Amino acid sequence: MPQWENLTSADFKKELIRSKRTCVLPVAVIEKHGEQLPLGTDMMTAYVVSCLAAEKERAVVFPWYYFGQVMESKLHPGAIAIETGLMLELLRNVCDEIGRNGFKKIIIINGHGGDPALIELLCRSMLNKKKDYVIYYPPDYYNDPWDKLNTTKLTNGHAGHMETSIMLAINKHLVKMNRIGRPFPSLERLKHLGNMRTPVSFYANYPDQYTGDATRASEALGRKMLEASVDYVADVIRKVKKDRATHKLYSQFFKTANF
Repeated sequence: MPQWENLTSADFKKELIRSKRTCVLPVAVIEKHGEQLPLGTDMMTAYVVSCLAAEKERAVVFPWYYFGQVMESKLHPGAIAIETGLMLELLRNVCDEIGRNGFKKIIIINGHGGDPALIELLCRSMLNKKKDYVIYYPPDYYNDPWDKLNTTKLTNGHAGHMETSIMLAINKHLVKMNRIGRPFPSLERLKHLGNMRTPVSFYANYPDQYTGDATRASEALGRKMLEASVDYVADVIRKVKKDRATHKLYSQFFKTANF
């Protein structure tokens, strides 16, 4: 399995060529997931999916990166919440280090619902100064395959039946099914604001960070979700490795932009 941390320095050079200079960077957070799931649920899922996908379509997988946006989880024990400005700078610095090590394409696989804005900003910030690499970010890596498998009327909620199912497939020994609380509907304490966002919007709806009904989870569903996610990411890697247009357009942008 082409995991960055498991390679020797000599083997790293070989994998750089075998992967066609393509690195997968799984990004997530450490936070509470109801009472039944481990704090690292998002990170484990993104990392395991990335590793299995990289076995199907060769790429090097970066080690665990759990410094995403999770400020709303600071009220629960175990959360790792990084200061906002540092979050972006750290992610950019890590990408620069991946690029310095010879990779030309970095695929960010995000496992946490609070990270898209951070990753989108990182992508756009690459237009401030030309890099030797480009970033690829498939925003629907889990929503797309998971939604197709959700045959219930339940939403794919935080620590709900879908996340609990895939964790049962990844490492069922870490899931405490006997601790699942009652189904938790949104409290809608800011309903009067419509779809406006506030710093406490998620907290206002789900103060215990549990949505949906995790009692409906099953290992069988989790295995299907894992397989679908791996196939999805493997296809992303395949497309990225074949892509020539992005690098060309990226270079063209800086040639024509008036900096």
